[in-house]
Amino acid sequence: MFKVLNVIDGIGWCGTKEQTYLITKYLSEKGIESHIALSFQYEYMVKKLKNTSVKIHFFEDYKGGKSRFNPLNALRLRKIIKENNYDFVIAHSSHAFDYIRFIYPFLKRKPRIIALKRSNYFPNIFSRRFKFNVADKIVVTSCKIAKEFKERGFCPEKIVCINSGIELKRFFPKPELREKVRRELGVKENEYLFINVANWQPWRKGQEVILKALKLLPFRNFKMLFVGLDTDSREAKTLFRRYGLEKNCIGLGFRSDIDRLLQGADLFLFGSYSEGIAGALLQAMATGRVVISTDAGGIPEYLKDSYNGFMVKVGDWEGMSKKIIKAISISEEERAIISKRAVETAKRYSIENTVSKYIELFQELKTNSR
Repeated sequence: MFKVLNVIDGIGWCGTKEQTYLITKYLSEKGIESHIALSFQYEYMVKKLKNTSVKIHFFEDYKGGKSRFNPLNALRLRKIIKENNYDFVIAHSSHAFDYIRFIYPFLKRKPRIIALKRSNYFPNIFSRRFKFNVADKIVVTSCKIAKEFKERGFCPEKIVCINSGIELKRFFPKPELREKVRRELGVKENEYLFINVANWQPWRKGQEVILKALKLLPFRNFKMLFVGLDTDSREAKTLFRRYGLEKNCIGLGFRSDIDRLLQGADLFLFGSYSEGIAGALLQAMATGRVVISTDAGGIPEYLKDSYNGFMVKVGDWEGMSKKIIKAISISEEERAIISKRAVETAKRYSIENTVSKYIELFQELKTNSR
């Protein structure tokens, strides 16, 4: 079988980190010798991988954004690659790929390089010419975005679509948890519970779009739950107050029980400006939530307005407010139909399917020599 090194930079948790964890873990479960290279300070990833057969290497002394300019980090990564004779090295983030690009000329034996492109941001001319040129394949997590990139001339011969995957054995409807979760969160019987899962990045994840939509609602009997890194920060609380929603909004910060929290929600709201495939949205759909999302990135690839959820244009908080009113006004029968379709849609995006496609890519690259 193959020997693969998964490279990730930084610490914390987000969609990129979760996908790195899942791909690394499930490759190992499929019989691939799967290793990971990460920051010395990344204790949470180490904890997540504790009971797997994944081999962990440390290369990055994480000091924030300036870490990638530390040549010692790159040298440590070069040593790991040199000593382990990998068939493939996967750069799971842009900064991880920066390290690989730097050391690539100094690798005597060059493994095949796979670079991940997880968002719909089009790379600048420098990246297109001098960074991605060393990648054997560029994995784009949305087929819609992959098509757009090819049409715009971004390495069309290297781009391959492999959707991000979710753990369906973790994310599925559990109606028996609904009332228990709501009680724990202090949601009253006559209140709606809305939820958003994203790290606090209003300029990208669009939490302010959600707040603007909520402010327009003609009622206030709801709780809005924000879950993710820094959603419990002073900045977040200040923004809640700015829109007069401090009594309605709850910032929980980072939580590892997203699958459980989703079960109590009436609606999942997603205001993002930029996405690849939006794993958090698919997780919500897998649990049967009725979702309302912007059409960022690859989301329209699977979310169909009024069929398996509701969709608005990026930045359209007025449209989102109207869709919230519509979503809570539909009949129980219509809600059940949309919920069922959401679950069926999410099943197409299992992590098992994702990893199988990576193995197919390995086989293709191994067959086709440089």
